[in-house]
Amino acid sequence: MKIIPAIDIIDGKCVRLSKGNYNSQITYNQNPLEVAKTYEDHGIEFLHLVDLDGAKSNHIINYSILEIIASKTNLKIDFGGGIKTENDVNLAFNSGANQVTCGSVAVKQPEIFCDWILNYGSEKIILGADVRGKYVATDGWINTSNQTIFDFINFYKNKGIETVTCTDISKDGMLEGPSFKLYSKIIDAYNINLVASGGVSEYDDILKLDDMGCYGIIIGKAIYENKISLKQLENFILKQK
Repeated sequence: MKIIPAIDIIDGKCVRLSKGNYNSQITYNQNPLEVAKTYEDHGIEFLHLVDLDGAKSNHIINYSILEIIASKTNLKIDFGGGIKTENDVNLAFNSGANQVTCGSVAVKQPEIFCDWILNYGSEKIILGADVRGKYVATDGWINTSNQTIFDFINFYKNKGIETVTCTDISKDGMLEGPSFKLYSKIIDAYNINLVASGGVSEYDDILKLDDMGCYGIIIGKAIYENKISLKQLENFILKQK
């Protein structure tokens, strides 16, 4: 299972929100590169970089942060937030992203998103399935669609998507544990690479998600709040090798 720390960016700074509420913003570090290098120093190979300014805008905003981290570390970066057009996709890849995570455009413009899967390859495009209740949320979680999480995943599974990052918004940033039941249902229902996101609060959560068969796990606030240490993550990665 991939260990994927998250760096969420507002105004060029590392922040975390609770349940996607922008008014709950806490700034943890002014220097995203410093944080990324610390992760790399502890054997971490992957990074989930989110442009929160872009997520509620109509385009990518913090691409320069992506460019800096990609050029100064060897982390494999999946980038999300504000990817609404093919220009945004190309900008993300040209700025150093290895993969892009898209949610809003997959809900609102499925034809375009399906074209991206075909044109860039399913190994490059991740489906962002952010769920509020049982419905998929969009636009930095500001809006909620009428698509259920299962219909959404099923549709794109049939279109060739291989990897889905699923965030339960009610859990995100709350340090109360992940949505184990939801992830278990998704893993049982679909043969996909599921990346679990939201609510990870202790090391045992990682072990449980690994046992369930998750492909990856995104961890944010638990690292910043020292609920899970980088040494624990380093040891987990070493045991898998």
